[in-house]
Amino acid sequence: MECAKCKAVIEKGAEQYRYGQALCEDCYMDALSPARACDPWAVHSAKSFAKEQGGIVSLSDIQKKILEILKESGGIEPHILSEQLQIRTSDLERDIAALRHMEKLRAALRDDGKKILLLW
Repeated sequence: MECAKCKAVIEKGAEQYRYGQALCEDCYMDALSPARACDPWAVHSAKSFAKEQGGIVSLSDIQKKILEILKESGGIEPHILSEQLQIRTSDLERDIAALRHMEKLRAALRDDGKKILLLW
């Protein structure tokens, strides 16, 4: 069987159904819990947690790489960042949302209407 979203091969019995579509586990989880970059409660929670930790925030290796690339490039489109890191777009969106909640990065629109990611 094939995932309706990412086209990955799904073993028989391992498929999950959402709105009549057979999805792999990753796509099913993405459908149930999409990343949300604009979440005031998450921003408040991230700030509170960082304050409790003395301002020290623990970042994953991917999150560190994202910030390094943004520092070097001065801003980059999400799909290009995803290609450079060789990760799925949905995984990148989760890391971007987490970094946004920590106020480490932000998004902006260029004059040509394209969205870019920038350091906060």
